[in-house]
Amino acid sequence: MATEEHGSGLQIHPMDQFLVKPLFGDGPVEWYTPTNVTLWMAIAVLAMIALLVLSTRRRAIVPSRGQSVAELFYGFIHKMVEDVAGHEGLKFFPYIMTLFMFVFLSNILGLIPMSFTTTSHIAVTAVLALLVFLTVTLVGFYRKGLGFLSMFWVSSAPLALRPILAVIELISYFVRPLSHSIRLGGNLMAGHAVIKVFAGFAGAMGVASVVPIAAIVAIYGLEVLVASVQAYVFTILTCVYLRDAVGEAHH
Repeated sequence: MATEEHGSGLQIHPMDQFLVKPLFGDGPVEWYTPTNVTLWMAIAVLAMIALLVLSTRRRAIVPSRGQSVAELFYGFIHKMVEDVAGHEGLKFFPYIMTLFMFVFLSNILGLIPMSFTTTSHIAVTAVLALLVFLTVTLVGFYRKGLGFLSMFWVSSAPLALRPILAVIELISYFVRPLSHSIRLGGNLMAGHAVIKVFAGFAGAMGVASVVPIAAIVAIYGLEVLVASVQAYVFTILTCVYLRDAVGEAHH
């Protein structure tokens, strides 16, 4: 988190930390170019493999630390899926578990100094949200056929209002990927930008920098909480959407 001081005064660029840069050279970024985004996404995947696969290879009645952590995550997500999406939703538990761990580890890894927060980019969160949207839609039509469309028809409402409510329900359904992705990316981007702003002031205030440094510590602690909560929110919304596809309509 660097700051620059020129003739025009202190210059702080809190959004520079979100720039996508090639890992090798300074050329343009193409779709096949290895970047800091792909690097930290790969690190998140490796961390997930290390936690869920390597640490549980030698499972024992008295678990190791790694096995205890893996079982904690497993039990937490399994209960969430069962409580929210129901018994039928458990068929999608591996997908939801993988989704949660990737988002959670990406959020936490982004708090390491000099790292890159991949889930602060709408390009990443939008792909995750679109995958959830397509999964829910395809599963819904596969399991219920055209009956899946009944979720847009609020049969408990007065007949005159049902067409209007159907349009509102349809619009809200297609807005889901947008809200699903922006909620995650926006919260992480805002927190990291605030930390860099305070870091810029800390580097320029000399002895008085104790105040912005204290603020950074407080915000950093808050960001750890935000990283966890946003992973939870992203996952539980996935379960809620999945319930529409595998559960019974409640209208």
